[in-house]
Amino acid sequence: KLVSEVGVGTVAAGVAKGRADVILISGGDGGTGASPKSSIRYAGLPWELGLSETHQTLVLNNLRSRVRLQTDGQMRTGRDVAIAALLGAEEYGFCTAALIVMGCVMLRHCHLNNCSVGVATQDEILQKRFSGRAEHVISYFHFVAEELREIMAGLGIRAVDDMIGRSDLLELNKEIVPEKARNSDYSAILYRPKTAKEVGVYCQDKQHHAIEDVMDLGLIESTKGALEKGEQAKLELTINNTARTTGAMLSSEVCRRYGEEGLPEDTIHCRFKGVAGQSFGAFLTRGITFELEGMANDYVGKGLSGGKMIIYPYKDSTYKPEDNIIIGNTTFYGATSGEVYIKGVAGERFCIRNSGLYAVAEGVGDHGCEYMTGGRVLILGKTGRNFAAGMSGGIAYVYDEENTFKDRCNTDMVNLEEAEDEDKRTIRYLLQNHYKYTGSFVAKNILDDFEGNLKRFVKVIPVEYKHILEGREAGRQLGLLETLDG
Repeated sequence: KLVSEVGVGTVAAGVAKGRADVILISGGDGGTGASPKSSIRYAGLPWELGLSETHQTLVLNNLRSRVRLQTDGQMRTGRDVAIAALLGAEEYGFCTAALIVMGCVMLRHCHLNNCSVGVATQDEILQKRFSGRAEHVISYFHFVAEELREIMAGLGIRAVDDMIGRSDLLELNKEIVPEKARNSDYSAILYRPKTAKEVGVYCQDKQHHAIEDVMDLGLIESTKGALEKGEQAKLELTINNTARTTGAMLSSEVCRRYGEEGLPEDTIHCRFKGVAGQSFGAFLTRGITFELEGMANDYVGKGLSGGKMIIYPYKDSTYKPEDNIIIGNTTFYGATSGEVYIKGVAGERFCIRNSGLYAVAEGVGDHGCEYMTGGRVLILGKTGRNFAAGMSGGIAYVYDEENTFKDRCNTDMVNLEEAEDEDKRTIRYLLQNHYKYTGSFVAKNILDDFEGNLKRFVKVIPVEYKHILEGREAGRQLGLLETLDG
């Protein structure tokens, strides 16, 4: 997805060479009902400009036939579809218009759970007000298709594929051009590149993704005993940064056979050495442990779903792990469960949108625990700025040796507190595991004087989440009292 702006064609060419299947040029007129008006109205250019530039650039570099070009941004009619096709798109995104057909009145309350017409809400009372039907949307798109067909008939074109890139069929209506724009030159927008017959102007070829060469296929083959009979499997492998999303296909095989429960802990243990590529350990499921000696790129553990990950520097390295970044940005994005132990510093947006993962790192960059909704995170060192922005659930514990953390934390939604008895047990558990799996000197030093170091931990807990926990505890106590009375 690329925003329509100057130079988007060059970016699209790189994306096509990177073997993308679809490129979406998103115009500046779109946006969800939850977006602020300033974001919708002042970000990006009209999709027509970005689409025209992208199509021309791809055609001139003989890349257009390898990708499907899509566009969106307040498309409403068959005429919009016709113009998009003539400028080079073969897929068209309808979002707001379809919402309106289902009954949306654009209150822009999507994020507040109080949509009065029952479209964007979890409130059962409000949901009863929803009046939309699938037939309404079907009828709307029939009208769009009918208008498009009429326009195509007027142009003498039978198939949509024959329209794509035919910008020579577009002409300027000078009567609706504003006075100040009368002298503007539109020829670059409507330019149609001259190409040889063998150069495709719409998607005709499939990208070669080299899936047959990915590391996961080897992992699946080597762990057949574990997958089919639940036997223990231990592998030792070398990895490099061209191996991306390692573990995702292996996890899918486990889920296909054993469902959400997965396998018993550590049934499959893969020990890697090297520099892992993007999304190492993505969607790792229960029963799989990934241990990495080296370092990893961005998106480590994306969508982690019950697996265990252990990452530490090369054993012969001479640098201090607690002072050096060992994994990239946006790690454990959307993780739902599992355990993670990082002997070193993580990049920006560590555990963003974490909803159940237990994780340890020896320092993080900016925006740590952003939008976190669950789980427990233990940071054994410094954090970047804006820690806990939008954090609405879960608990983070930060070892604040220099007493500077409060200036780096975003306290709009969280409180900073001292650790309580239950927190002490969680911190000790994570520290002991961190030392056990990684041999961390930081964890050992804290454990050697645990009671003395405990006062240096800052507990970060969302205000509303704390109220929920207190309510649950009160309910549990009440239930216990009722049981005793009974």
